[in-house]
Amino acid sequence: MSTQLFPPVRTVADVQAIEARPYETFMPWRGLHEALSASAERFGARTAMTLLADDTFEPAQSWTYAELLEQVARAGNAFRALAKGERPRVAMLLPAIPQAYATLWGAASVGTICPINYILRKEHIAELLQAAQCNVVVALGVHGQLDISSKVLDICRDCPSVREIAWVGQVPPGASGVSFEDLVAAQPATLENACSGDDIAALFHTGGTTGSPKLAQHTHRNQLHAAAGAAGHYALTEQDCIINAMPLFHVAGTIVFGLSTVLSGGHIVLPTVLGMRNPGFLRNFWSVAAGVKASLITATPTGIATVLAAARKPGEVDGVRALLTGGAPLPPELALEFERETGIPVRNTFGMTECSGVVSIEPVLAERESVSCGIRIPFTEVSVATLDGTPVPDGTSGIMRLRGPNVSPGYTEQARGAGTFEGGWLVTGDLARIRDGRIEVTGRAKDVIIRNTHNIDPQQIEDALLKHPGVQMAAAVGQPDEYAGELPVAFVVAKPGVVLDLNDLLAFSSENIAERPAQPKRIDVIDALPQTAVGKVYKPALRRIALERSIQERLVATGLQTEVSVRTRDEAHGLCVDFVPCASSLSPDTPERLKTLMRSFTFEWRIEEAATNA
Repeated sequence: MSTQLFPPVRTVADVQAIEARPYETFMPWRGLHEALSASAERFGARTAMTLLADDTFEPAQSWTYAELLEQVARAGNAFRALAKGERPRVAMLLPAIPQAYATLWGAASVGTICPINYILRKEHIAELLQAAQCNVVVALGVHGQLDISSKVLDICRDCPSVREIAWVGQVPPGASGVSFEDLVAAQPATLENACSGDDIAALFHTGGTTGSPKLAQHTHRNQLHAAAGAAGHYALTEQDCIINAMPLFHVAGTIVFGLSTVLSGGHIVLPTVLGMRNPGFLRNFWSVAAGVKASLITATPTGIATVLAAARKPGEVDGVRALLTGGAPLPPELALEFERETGIPVRNTFGMTECSGVVSIEPVLAERESVSCGIRIPFTEVSVATLDGTPVPDGTSGIMRLRGPNVSPGYTEQARGAGTFEGGWLVTGDLARIRDGRIEVTGRAKDVIIRNTHNIDPQQIEDALLKHPGVQMAAAVGQPDEYAGELPVAFVVAKPGVVLDLNDLLAFSSENIAERPAQPKRIDVIDALPQTAVGKVYKPALRRIALERSIQERLVATGLQTEVSVRTRDEAHGLCVDFVPCASSLSPDTPERLKTLMRSFTFEWRIEEAATNA
């Protein structure tokens, strides 16, 4: 007999019924440690999480709920000891392994955790450590398949705030620091005076990978509320087993799929140290899912195609009740194909770092609507408004705003929140509309392509191209143009074994995009769309390609291609153009000709190794 701690949500009426009762009946806990203690008391001997071996994909390490709470308490006590009287501010550079969960919730219980994407460049990680004022670092030690340790050693030498490094696994030879396992084992198994409520539990870095770091603050209340909301929409119980394939420096892996499962008593399966980067695991995805008796699986929208391509044997999908996805727009055709081929429902989650990872979810127990991002979680107010904040009627597009217990108190640098945290609202920057309580996100406001003052939503281009039987993924951006401002261009990835004809694609898009200005002027077939570490399509990289191509075409048209080549930079304030001389000196009139060429563009530009600058 399963127990449902959080009322399952099927409709907007279910959300309203939950809101009609006192908030404490929805969220009875004030802090993460209190919530974990309740799970340990209720589900103590049940398995909380299992790490799979890198090669055999058999269970390599498992913790029960009682053991998880003990490890969290020991880790919290260890961080207090390492911080030597300061409030622990712990940076975590770990893959999704059990010790990472102990670090996450142990640090949050006594101070603040800052999970960091270990794939970032050294200088960016160093900036994050300094911005978060971390005094303890927990990092993966020597590992044959994942080298984090050498990067951490280089970084910490130049970070004076870091007092100690705790190494998970093998301590690098000759390195300073301590063994995480030895340190934790020596600590008391209970924790006193745990943090809670509006204490800052976590700092999650957000935004791109250039410019100064931007750290979103999460309180205990934020994370618990988001996790409870996800649990209800996913209809989680202690009978569920979820393959959590998301990294723990991302809010989906940590809160939306992770904490929600632990609050509900379910079983988290961690798919090897490399996760979805383990090619062997991906090849054997369905046999592994059947072996662990997974009832829920997770993947980013771009990862769904990879999971779908994995070989399946009869019966291997039978126990899976849903695939949970999020982190990027869900291509409707891909979701339909997955459901048609596997019989497993796909359910989308919409959220952002600044609201602990969740705004709305397509409920698992309800039918999916192809263009919907689902129903808001309880006690979270979602509004769609004009740029000046005026609400728009139901069904009308506008900018999404929200407020509620899941919304962050802001960034560590409050000034960075201008335009995002406004008058008690979180302004998401997403173009959206609400129909009968269901939220439809149609694109990012900053992604809008503006052609002669005509606003073009790139998602309509992408949705049209994804209807083509040979297209697996698509992304549209604006290519700078001195006459139109921007022209829509698209990049597509072909399905395996398919050769796409560009003329056919252009004709297909013309037939399927009713809005003539939105028809792409150019379509490029590429091997893969650029992605962030968590599987989102990274459109700034595509914009750079489009910008470089646009400028290069104009260099050729004006005969300047023999004088300079073009290179772009993605800075915090936007894309910039560098002209690189082809020879040791330029013709006397080249700077003026470049100035004329760039007059109609808004990009900052310069000539390398020259004083001329616009």
